[in-house]
Amino acid sequence: MDTPPSRPSFIERISALLMREPEDREQLLALLHSAYERNLLDSDALSIIEGALQVSDMQVRDIMVPRAQMDCVDVEEPIDRMVERVVAATHSRFPVIGENKDDVIGILLAKDMLRYFAGKEFDLRGMLRPAVFVPESKRLNVLLREFRVSRNHMAIVVDEYGGVAGLVTIEDVLEQIVGDIEDEYDFDETSDNIKLDQAGRYRVKATTEIEDFNAAFGTVFSDDGFDTVGGLVIHHLGRLPKRGEVILLDGLRMSVLRADSRRVHTLLVDRLIPQANDGSIPGVGDKPGA
Repeated sequence: MDTPPSRPSFIERISALLMREPEDREQLLALLHSAYERNLLDSDALSIIEGALQVSDMQVRDIMVPRAQMDCVDVEEPIDRMVERVVAATHSRFPVIGENKDDVIGILLAKDMLRYFAGKEFDLRGMLRPAVFVPESKRLNVLLREFRVSRNHMAIVVDEYGGVAGLVTIEDVLEQIVGDIEDEYDFDETSDNIKLDQAGRYRVKATTEIEDFNAAFGTVFSDDGFDTVGGLVIHHLGRLPKRGEVILLDGLRMSVLRADSRRVHTLLVDRLIPQANDGSIPGVGDKPGA
């Protein structure tokens, strides 16, 4: 009995497609999209390959958290206030500064503060990890390789004059390749679109519909031309925003909490002028400023 021919493997199918030897990146991308249309690649694989190609063209300044948006810990800050700041920010790593944000002494891992909660001696300076400094112009693919080799997860970004321009994490780089990476502080897909955080601000999914956002915050944004809060922000700026950007609209401060080169994911919203409580946010509680 004849053995039926085996189906070509994924690698064999891609290799056969690429035998046409593309001469530049545009032709390579065209071939990859052709592979997707012929069901040789699924949408996730295509997106990851495109992200990996894009990373080699991007610099740290394109994705860094700007200096103004950095959550830092003052080395001279009282320990109880420091704990409050760390808990409210919900990050796993914090730059520790001296006189100002240009004076980065080291990196504090939030987990190292467990010594304080356990009643053990807490020596902030003694437990700091060395800070890694990188220039704004460093390519992301080079930075990713350095993160992997050094096992660092955060780097402080400096400008041409040596001043601190911002910070970047390994997660920021990986999200350019694979898209948004969910962690324990991100929204669950089944949770409410608008959620009060521990600092009294509201985390809002960019996919929240304008009608629901208006009902929650008492605003009157038009949904003409876009349906979501993310679309509103993009329309206002005329482009995709970067992580850390702040937009002021109708008495609201909207900070871009999570975004990549493809879309906006999460916004941090608070009121510039508190309003009297006259209702509640669905699934959250009182309106902002209550």
